[in-house]
Amino acid sequence: MSYQVLARKWRPQTFHELVGQSHVKQALVNALTQNRLHHAYLFTGTRGVGKTTIARIFAKSLNCDKGISAEPCGQCSSCTDIEAGRYIDLLEIDAASRTKVEDTREILDNVQYAPTRGRYKVYLIDEVHMLSKHSFNALLKTLEEPPKHAIFILATTEKHKIIPTILSRCQIFDFKRITVKDAKEYLHYIAENQGIEAEDDALHIIAQKADGAMRDALSIFDRVVSFAGKNLSRQAVTENLNVLDYQTYFEATDLILDGDIPKLLVDFNKILSLGFDGHHFIAGLASHFRDLLVCQNEATIPLLEVGDEAKQKYLEQSKKAPREFLLKGIEIANTCDLNYRSSRNQRLLVELSLMKLASITHDGEKKKR
Repeated sequence: MSYQVLARKWRPQTFHELVGQSHVKQALVNALTQNRLHHAYLFTGTRGVGKTTIARIFAKSLNCDKGISAEPCGQCSSCTDIEAGRYIDLLEIDAASRTKVEDTREILDNVQYAPTRGRYKVYLIDEVHMLSKHSFNALLKTLEEPPKHAIFILATTEKHKIIPTILSRCQIFDFKRITVKDAKEYLHYIAENQGIEAEDDALHIIAQKADGAMRDALSIFDRVVSFAGKNLSRQAVTENLNVLDYQTYFEATDLILDGDIPKLLVDFNKILSLGFDGHHFIAGLASHFRDLLVCQNEATIPLLEVGDEAKQKYLEQSKKAPREFLLKGIEIANTCDLNYRSSRNQRLLVELSLMKLASITHDGEKKKR
């Protein structure tokens, strides 16, 4: 049997299995249980946040052989056919490759005919913002007078490109980015089921790298497991993803607080020799100072999105870094970040910024040499 990538193997098949998007889930479940179905829905959000997944689950709930319900059974022939992509009454259309008006008319010509198997004929139009002006007009005509058996689900990453007349005829759901916490918890669940020993910090780095996209998190996890095997350590993840570990910034911050400029410059040279650029390093240092700052107040500690082991290290270092120093440090690092692209000597710019940082005393003033 051929290997199935984790992003497909662990795609949620019911509303209960969904990661995040609780506001969308609740609204659709209520619509199903109260029989308040709309003829057109617009799912908008960044890639990998579950737009197509939720659309398929919704289609299963509408056409499940056991009846319309908040949760599809997942076992009947209709549910399994939808999961396999062979259900005749679920038409998935990629608008990016079918932008012509002729393509749209060909699809919509059969909309008036009753569904062959299910209760509803569901049209899932992905990347709908890619349709041409004439295609939008053809779709608009159908949305104005839709047959009772047809439900349209439009998905897009760029809602602003869709004409207002289409928007006004849809129930719009804005999908949120998946939080680092939710992504990490789901990866932990998958790791346990796959028999993989994974460090908490390793999963956290993967979740952060995914930048709010659950599909990306699963793809990255798959790649790292192929590299590291069944034991997933923080070091293995950072090496494979070629990211700067938070330990790098803890060490750099200690050197800055000690005013050890020579060691600081030597360590920066090592970072460059590993293939990282100065822009990436200085931007990460500014973020590190920000994280230390939020650790200094009980009310803002929840804003720190790191693993438990890393959180303890942040709390310890935040006690050594005064608030005034961190505010000045963020200002210096951010100025370097803004000027990096236009600088003729980018390495010198970062080195100068590091020397400025290492020359700040705890009261925010320059050290007197």
